[in-house]
Amino acid sequence: MSKTLIRGAKVLGGEPQDVLIDGEKIARVGTGLDAEGAEVVEAGGKVLLPGLVDLHTHLREPGREDSETVLTGTRAAASGGYTAVFAMANTFPVADTAGVVEQVWRLGREHGYCDVRPVGAVTVGLEGRQLAELGAMHESAAGVTVFSDDGKCVHDAVIMRRALEYVKAFGGVVAQHAQEPRLTEGAQMNEGVVSAELGLGGWPAVAEESIIARDVLLAGHVGSRVHICHLSTAGSVEIVRWAKSRGIDVTAEVTPHHLLLTDELVRTYNPVYKVNPPLRTERDVTALREALADGTIDIVATDHAPHPHEDKDCEWAAAAMGMVGLETALSVVQETMVDTGLLDWAGVADRMSFAPAGIGRATGHGRPVSAGEPANLTLVDTAYRGPVDPAGFASRSRNTPYEGRELPGRVTHTWLRGKATLVDGKLA
Repeated sequence: MSKTLIRGAKVLGGEPQDVLIDGEKIARVGTGLDAEGAEVVEAGGKVLLPGLVDLHTHLREPGREDSETVLTGTRAAASGGYTAVFAMANTFPVADTAGVVEQVWRLGREHGYCDVRPVGAVTVGLEGRQLAELGAMHESAAGVTVFSDDGKCVHDAVIMRRALEYVKAFGGVVAQHAQEPRLTEGAQMNEGVVSAELGLGGWPAVAEESIIARDVLLAGHVGSRVHICHLSTAGSVEIVRWAKSRGIDVTAEVTPHHLLLTDELVRTYNPVYKVNPPLRTERDVTALREALADGTIDIVATDHAPHPHEDKDCEWAAAAMGMVGLETALSVVQETMVDTGLLDWAGVADRMSFAPAGIGRATGHGRPVSAGEPANLTLVDTAYRGPVDPAGFASRSRNTPYEGRELPGRVTHTWLRGKATLVDGKLA
């Protein structure tokens, strides 16, 4: 069994310590450690975190391998410090049966750059009319615990109630893409001053907020768990805060891009800024950051949404919605939350590892950096600052909104159960 000694790392941003990995587990944590025959990683000044967990990733396989595959997506994940990702169900065919989720799960196991936990569709074909095989997907080898029609909203209240009742039996969670479809027909960006000036169809905040309000009430009525995907407005924050104050079992995520970017960028008409839900206002960004800091928003999730060049290099109205995010997420969180003093690195570990692993029941992930725990770890050079160059991405797609933008932090090493998947910034 191989051994690795990580020397002088600031565990969760604290005082420097040594961490000894022996096989798949952390053997010792302390100072002045030594281990004969161990590979030594000099980590002085760098921050050691538990491996990151992304509750919201689009790997596109099966069906859209021109955008991403499980292999390229998990390589991107390892490059960004992730040891587990949850793969969304809007593939072709849709992951609405035990057979499809098992296919995705097995591909993840074969490639080995991070664990892949498939998300099952809530409804057959994401069509919102009939519940998918929720129980069969949970009982499958993939052990699905998270269900979502992401990309589409479960807009029928009766279907949503039934889904919440069904997953309650085995402790699952429904992750809702909160978008009232009739309020967003023809929408191209956030509804507000900028959309009015540009003459683009507006996507009102209430289209998100009304669904969240309905679903937290349904979850409270049923006594089940509901998770809100990519929450994006100040009003949504207040609804989730109210629901939590009432004891309703709701969790929520925010994407890195909604923590940093605003709808003012749409003035460029660059489709790289076209995303679902849309970029919102500076007021919304401020509210999202504060809510992530105070725990109203539980986690950061990337909504990594790769698209081939031709789907984004076109006029705004025809462009696909979405951005890649796995390889830049931690840098954006450092920029918006750590360097601003809103979160410390222990807080980042909570929002990007402990909490998402807990919501998704990702066994072995989101664990403390202590002896006896699985060696799922990421090492970050937080002093680094440099421009984002998508040409170096491991993802198959390059649709990042950060090209050329200087961001802090660089993941140098990632370990999955003691095996290095990233070494000195290069995939192993």
